[in-house]
Amino acid sequence: MLGCLFDCSFDMKVASSIKTLKTRHPDCKVVRRKGRLYVINKTNPRFKARQG
Repeated sequence: MLGCLFDCSFDMKVASSIKTLKTRHPDCKVVRRKGRLYVINKTNPRFKARQG
């Protein structure tokens, strides 16, 4: 593997839109702030996302 210094066995999950991230967890909320879309989740913060 080129340019991989550490264990690269994980795959990064990339979603094409924020709307699909809303269905990840029941507590996910889509919020619009300052022209950007955010996914926020207070119970599980690892589901945070931003678009725009």
